Amino acid sequence: MNKSINKSGLTEAEQKLLEEILAEDAAGVTPLGESRRHFIKLMMTAGAGVMALQMVGGAQAVTKGFTAEEPTSLENPLKVNFKVNGVSKSLTIDSRMTLLDALRERLQLTGSKKGCDHGQCGACTVIVDDHRLLSCLTLAASCEGSSVTTIEGIANNDVLHPIQSSFIKHDGFQCGYCTPGQICSSVALLGEIKRGDVSFVTPDVKNMKPVISDDEIRERMSGNICRCGAYPNIIAAIREVYGGKEVAQFWQFLDDKESVAQSSITNLKEEKTI
Repeated sequence: MNKSINKSGLTEAEQKLLEEILAEDAAGVTPLGESRRHFIKLMMTAGAGVMALQMVGGAQAVTKGFTAEEPTSLENPLKVNFKVNGVSKSLTIDSRMTLLDALRERLQLTGSKKGCDHGQCGACTVIVDDHRLLSCLTLAASCEGSSVTTIEGIANNDVLHPIQSSFIKHDGFQCGYCTPGQICSSVALLGEIKRGDVSFVTPDVKNMKPVISDDEIRERMSGNICRCGAYPNIIAAIREVYGGKEVAQFWQFLDDKESVAQSSITNLKEEKTI
């Protein structure tokens, strides 16, 4: 069977079926329009055509796969060369493509999340030339010759960055959707303070103190929204890494003895209730 698609978007077999139905029900069309029977058949045929198109599109996606192959046609093509996580990349992109879309759709680096797509949530935060940027508001073309670091490039192979380890220790994430942006922003924050960059709440702009306050961290991380509300844990994680001194956890796992004791207390309470 010939499966070629014509301009109407239907295969030859589907087009033939549609023509037969239209010819068969021509007598059922009244001067005022289509009869109910004809209308129902036409809608069923149209539905079948839409389903066929969806199946064809799905099959093509599976066959082609999601690769970084150059697109066949672009309205405003240009070539951009930059480093991503230490690897040189050369892409032909639409001049209007954002850095976030280039990372996710062309390089399959899906760690950076598209949250609001308006630069308001921080989930898409990446590090460009040691400065954090909102990749959803940054044109990929503007990163020509730059070095881009995404969440996939924060760890050193299997060795986690101290910020990542501290996030785990202090439970700095819950659902995890904002976490890539939070971690990239935290890593960049450490670099900012090391360089002496000040914030709106910095008390002494001429002399950055070695130990930063919680207010300083809150101000610098204010562009990263956590809808789960893990802010106290995130602050603790950053403060511990920056200060190099262990910070008390807001929670901790029970050891075996504590777990047994807790279980005994729970069982005793249940027995009394019964």
